[in-house]
Amino acid sequence: MITYLTQELNMPLVQASNTLTNFGGTANFTPLFGALIADSFAGRFWTIVAGSIIYELGLISITISAVLPTLRPPPCPTQVNCKEASALQLWVLYISLLLSSLGSGGIRPCVVTFAADQFDMTKSSAAARSWNLFNWYYFSMGMATLTALTFVVYIQDNVGWGWGLGVPTIAMALSIIAFLVGSPLYNNIKPAGSPLVRLAQVIVAAVKKRKEVVPENPALLYENRELDAAISLHGRLVHTNQFNHATDSKPPNLWKLATVHRVEELKCIIRMLPIWAAGIALIATSSHLHSFTVLQARSMERHLSHSFQIPPASMSIFGNITMLVGLVMYERLFVPFARRFTGNPSGITCLQRMGVGFVVNILVTVVASFVEIKRKAVAADHNLLDDPKAIIPISIFWLVPQFFLHGVADVFISVGHLEFLYDQSPESMRSTAAALYWIAISMGNYIGTLMVSLVHKYSGKKSNWLPDRNLNRGRLEYYYWLVSGIQVINLLYYVICSWLYTYKPLEEVSEICKEEDKEVLAGDKIPSMILDSTNAHGEVELGRNETA
Repeated sequence: MITYLTQELNMPLVQASNTLTNFGGTANFTPLFGALIADSFAGRFWTIVAGSIIYELGLISITISAVLPTLRPPPCPTQVNCKEASALQLWVLYISLLLSSLGSGGIRPCVVTFAADQFDMTKSSAAARSWNLFNWYYFSMGMATLTALTFVVYIQDNVGWGWGLGVPTIAMALSIIAFLVGSPLYNNIKPAGSPLVRLAQVIVAAVKKRKEVVPENPALLYENRELDAAISLHGRLVHTNQFNHATDSKPPNLWKLATVHRVEELKCIIRMLPIWAAGIALIATSSHLHSFTVLQARSMERHLSHSFQIPPASMSIFGNITMLVGLVMYERLFVPFARRFTGNPSGITCLQRMGVGFVVNILVTVVASFVEIKRKAVAADHNLLDDPKAIIPISIFWLVPQFFLHGVADVFISVGHLEFLYDQSPESMRSTAAALYWIAISMGNYIGTLMVSLVHKYSGKKSNWLPDRNLNRGRLEYYYWLVSGIQVINLLYYVICSWLYTYKPLEEVSEICKEEDKEVLAGDKIPSMILDSTNAHGEVELGRNETA
């Protein structure tokens, strides 16, 4: 899209980059609303359907704008003194992007959690976790991205933007039809009511009872299995000693007293927030990396043969291939090897996996800075610094190492982050927890836009780090060094937060208990519970009988 905005709509570099980052930020913020709708009343299936239809409308709109000449400014091959898009043309673009963002809000937080609903995710055995849903979810996303960066980008560069945007539009329409056709086979879990209301009730109750003395014996704390049955189908959260103002032991009144399970739901969210926030800084420092790299690639030697050139946007293929291969190697080689030493069915914990990703991502921007120095040095040797359209005699494959490292980082940080949010979130809030992943990307994109705008504004006019037209006269390497330093600080923050983090305690409900819960939901009886207490790694620690 950076090429479409700069070449077809004649946008300046910084405006185009910020437009895409703002679009990404909006598309990753709307999942919060989609998740709340899904968890509160609509359910994941219908939220995905509605989001997909809205997303399709956005694709149709931007495809029409690419086809009709009246919705684009005149072509400008020289990229000098070009006529920029009119207000009407920009409004069509922004409405298309807005529709796509709103559609993403219904799709992104629900797809992976809806997929998880189709499996028994509560089994403790390592055999049940021999494959990882989140690894394969990202593998599928990687395959889709790989197709977009090869087949679709080739059409955009060699056939035209009408077909280049039309192909994804057709593919999305077919995917909606396929999803609807399979609806009779899906396991649909009914929504359990607004998670925000439950959290608000716990906070209000905690404030009202803040002077109450918490009993030393957790068994005296208030529990209501019947009340919590709909929000704890697979396991109930048990009491922890953190944030004790939130717990009380008096008769029920949801705005004055909360059950242990509901209190622990709030505690889970509070514990997750510092780890979640570390991902925001990571995204902020990486949000513009792809856009700038595409612009670098356009000025480099891209020929594979006399008749074929690599499209600049297709350079991301190396990162995607690395991620795809890395996910398979991680699941089939690394996890079994690490399991021998850690005893963890997943090899290493989510937090350890994320930590590795943070370290590798620092290397991405460091390597990118040295590649940019090399690119400009070659341009200077051939007196091409003042010609933004010139092809510098340096191979585009100099960009491959940073894409390779970025793919490795994704194997660890992206999958680990999503898996952490899903695993450590309350069961009834998993769509909302998945939305937190996308909100981190959203906030990171917005902060990244602010960073680029401030650097562009205050880094000087004569030697601006991020110039509007001629990247050869910029100081892009300085920007990469800046974000590398920010990432080092963020890594130190993450290490402290992960060291202090406490995994959620969970009582896993047995099969007998699940059947009795169904009777409770039907209003027949209150169950006598047979519970297995499990730790964060899914290993059974004890079993006990307890009568409500």
